[in-house]
Parts: sequence; C-alpha cells; structure tokens
Amino acid sequence: MSPKIESGQLCTVEPVAAELLAVGDIVLCKVRGAEYLHLVKAIRGAEFQIGNNRGGINGWVRASGIYGRLVRVDP
Repeated sequence: MSPKIESGQLCTVEPVAAELLAVGDIVLCKVRGAEYLHLVKAIRGAEFQIGNNRGGINGWVRASGIYGRLVRVDP
C-alpha cells in the first residue's frame, strides 16, 4: 500500500480544537521530539492513538502533542 502523502508534497495544516478531531483525520503531531503526519486511529478522552495507513500503530499522544489537522495536499 502506498502512502496517502508522497515525500515532497506540500501539506497545509491548520490548528484544530481536540474535541473536533475524529478517527481517520490526518494530524501533525510530535512523537519523541520529531514531528510527523499520522492518522488518528482511536480516541480516548484527551489522548489520540496514531498510526499509519498500513495498519501500524505508533502509540498514544495527548491533545497538546497535536499541532493541527491536514486540510490540503498539493502535488
């Protein structure tokens, strides 16, 4: 399965309130000091399980570790 976003594509991320996030959203988040675009796989209160589009799970991040939701991808 190929990634939803290819390397080098311009991505636009906008801030979003945590309560507006949903499973399936792509978010910019901080994981172990690095920033990544990941899928929201599950929500547990103010924590979000993040992973990739190949079924992988990367763990849980707090709402404070999410900077925004992906709103646009340019080629």
